[in-house]
Amino acid sequence: MQTSAPRRIGPFVLDEHPARLPAMIGKRDASRHKVVIAGGGPVGLACALALANWGIASVVLEADTTVCDGSRAICISRRSLQILQRLDALDAHLDKGLPWLGGRTFHREREILHFTMPNDEDQKLPPMINIQQYWIEQFLVEAAARRSGLIDIRWGTTLTGFRQHPDGLELDARCEATDYQLDADWLIAADGGQSLLRKQLGLKLEGVGWNSKFVIVDVELPSPYPTERRAWFDPPSNPGLTVLMHRQPDDLWRIDYQIPDDADMDEALKPANVEAFVQRHLDFTGEGSLPRKTVWISAYRAGAMTLETYRHGRVLFAGNAAHALPIFGVRGLNSGLDDADNLGWKLAAVIHGWSDQSLLASYDAERLHAFRVNAAAAIQSTEFMAPPTPGARLMRDAALSLSLAHSAISQLANPRQTSVITYENSPLNLPDDAFECGPVPGAALLEAPVRSADGECHLTDLLGTHWTILVFSADAWLDPQLDERLRQLQGKSPPLRTVVIAATGRPDGDAYRVLIIDHRRRAAALHGADSGAVYLIRPDGHVAGRWLRQDDPALLEQMRKLPTTLAV
Repeated sequence: MQTSAPRRIGPFVLDEHPARLPAMIGKRDASRHKVVIAGGGPVGLACALALANWGIASVVLEADTTVCDGSRAICISRRSLQILQRLDALDAHLDKGLPWLGGRTFHREREILHFTMPNDEDQKLPPMINIQQYWIEQFLVEAAARRSGLIDIRWGTTLTGFRQHPDGLELDARCEATDYQLDADWLIAADGGQSLLRKQLGLKLEGVGWNSKFVIVDVELPSPYPTERRAWFDPPSNPGLTVLMHRQPDDLWRIDYQIPDDADMDEALKPANVEAFVQRHLDFTGEGSLPRKTVWISAYRAGAMTLETYRHGRVLFAGNAAHALPIFGVRGLNSGLDDADNLGWKLAAVIHGWSDQSLLASYDAERLHAFRVNAAAAIQSTEFMAPPTPGARLMRDAALSLSLAHSAISQLANPRQTSVITYENSPLNLPDDAFECGPVPGAALLEAPVRSADGECHLTDLLGTHWTILVFSADAWLDPQLDERLRQLQGKSPPLRTVVIAATGRPDGDAYRVLIIDHRRRAAALHGADSGAVYLIRPDGHVAGRWLRQDDPALLEQMRKLPTTLAV
C-alpha cells in the first residue's frame, strides 16, 4: 500500500492514494483471495484489521482515492475505543479526539437537562470522544499500513458485480477504466448506506423512516465552550425546530439543525442560507462575533432500518450496508465497529477450520439483536427530537414546558447515548451459574484496574486474539483437574490464554498462564467472584460462560470439550 504526502484542504488532512491495478493474468487478478471487502470506510477497514489480527489477508476495494471529507460520524463510544485498542489504532484516536462526559439540553433559552454518561475510576477510557470521520479513516489506514502483507487497499477501485459459487465468488472490479476479475472465498459488504452489493442481491432495508430533515455544517470557530453535547428545542434561532452542537478537534464545530419537513432541501443547502442560519444561531449562543469559516455542508434524514439477515451465501453485510440508525445517540458508526469486531473472529475461525460455517449464524443472531436494541432507543430519541405527527409534537412540547419544574420529565430529553449490547439469547452462550452479580453470558466483560508484571493495567487489556479463561483465586491456586486440562490446551487452536486473578501476590507469567493481582479488589467484586470463579471470555470481550467454582463438574466437562467446541 503506497501513500503520498498529505495535502491540506481547509481543516482536512487527507492522504491521496494512487489507484493501482493488481498483478494480472489477462484480465484476472493472479491471486485468489481469502476475503475481499467492498468499502474502505471505517467499518470496512475495521473488518480488514480484525481479520489481520488472526493472520487472515484481505483486499479492500474503495472507490474513492482519499479518506472522506466532512465530519460525518463524529462520536466514538468507550466500547468502540476498546475495539480500536484491539485493532492497534487506539492511541492515535485518543491523542486527536476530544473526550466528553455529558451535555446540556435547552428549551428555548432555558436549560432543562444536564446529563452525564456512566463513568467512574474503574474505567481506562472515557465514555465518548469526538473526532471527525476523516481522522478515524486516516488512523485506520495507518494501522492497516502496519500490517505488512495482510491488507491490500485498492484505492480508486469499484466492485461492479459478482457471482457466487458453492466454494467462493467471482468478482468484477474496475480501476482507472480497466475492468478485471478477481476470485475470493468470502465477500464482506461494507459499502455504506447506498450499498451496491445490497442492490445487486435485490435486498432492501426494512424499518422506520421519518420525514424530518436536518442540515449538517462544519464550522471553524475558536469558541471557549467545553466539549459537550448542546441541544436546543425551539430556540429563537430555529423556532419550533431543534439544533445540536458538538466541538471537534481543530477548532471545528459540528452543527446539526432541523428544517421544516416540507422545506426544499436544495434551497436549504445553498451556502447563503446556511450562513444565515449559522450566524443567527451563534448570535443566540453568544458566539456570533467570533471569526469563523464554514468548511462542509451536508444533509440528513433519519431512519431505523435493517436487512432481515446479514449473511447471504458467502456475502456478509456490515455497517450501514446492513442497517441504518438515526444519528441521535450516536449508534451508527459505533454499531458498525461492533459488527466488525463480532464478524472478524468468527470468519477467521471458519477460514482457519476451527469451526464450520454454522458459527456465522451467530453473527446474524447477535448483530440483528443489537440492531433491535439500538433501534428501540434511537427511535425514542428521534421521535422526541423530531416528532413525526402533530399529536406527538403536542405531547413533546407539553413535556418540554413542564421539564424545568419536574426533573423526571426532563429525562425524556436525554439522548440515550449508545451502550454496550448484551447478547442474552446468543446461541454461543453456555448455561449460567447463580452469580449474585457480574456480567451474564452474552454480556461484555466489565472494566476494572488490576496489576500485571508490567505495572498497572485494566481487565480489557488482557483480551486479544485469543479466547481468555479468567480464573479468580484468592492465592493463585488452581483446581488440579482444571490446571491439567488448561495446560493440555496450550498451543491448540483456536488460541486460549489462561489469566489467574489473585487478591494478593506478585504478578508474573509464563508460557502457560499469566498471574494478575486484583490490588484494588475491584475485579472480583464486580464479577461476583470474591470467593473464586471462572469466566470464559470470547475474543470480542463478551462472556461465553461462567462458573462459581473451579471444581464445578459443568466447567470441567466444558473444558474437556475444548478446543473443538470453543468457537461453535
